[in-house]
Amino acid sequence: MIFSLIYQSIIIIVLLTFSFGPSFFSLINYSIKKGFRPASMLAFGVVGSDFFVCLFNIFLVHYGFTEWLNDTKNQRFAGILAGVILILFGAFYFKKEAPSSADENGEDALIKNETHPALLIVKGFILNLFNPAVWFLWLGNVTIISNFFNHSLTKTLLYFSIINGIVLIVELYKIYLGNKIKKVLKPQLIHIINILTGSTLIAFGIYLIYNYYFEKI
Repeated sequence: MIFSLIYQSIIIIVLLTFSFGPSFFSLINYSIKKGFRPASMLAFGVVGSDFFVCLFNIFLVHYGFTEWLNDTKNQRFAGILAGVILILFGAFYFKKEAPSSADENGEDALIKNETHPALLIVKGFILNLFNPAVWFLWLGNVTIISNFFNHSLTKTLLYFSIINGIVLIVELYKIYLGNKIKKVLKPQLIHIINILTGSTLIAFGIYLIYNYYFEKI
């Protein structure tokens, strides 16, 4: 049975850290464009959001209120709102200019444009929080693990606290690797990555609006 738990833990960590969602592309983009510290602040926001959603689902499952998440109207509202937010985030990336060649590897421009750490944490939190896929991912994982621990609230909380801690470590390592890649990238290529990230977020937003509005009318 312990092997089943280990297997499930690996699946959860892989899904959270390597699923190609909005937060994944934003973290990679920040690690390449702005460096380790700003990107790590974004990661803290993303993982903090994961932990919040996880806790919320733990209590929903424990007290039998999962119908709230399965309600069609709630899903539709959350999906459309998430789509609008992702489109706004994506559009923001198109406003950023490529660093000039006069700056060494664009470092001066990147430092000047560095966002306040607290705002980055909030951005990461919101970006991940309003992704409906995150909620359903956690609902499924929490349900499975809760059953494994015979619905023990204490054991479930402890387990997911450890899981989120591991996820944060993996996210920070991804950012570290992205920051290393930045050193060999030219400013023009960084600008292209910026545009691709913005386009990806907008595409996710349009998909969510279409999926939760047009297909659920």
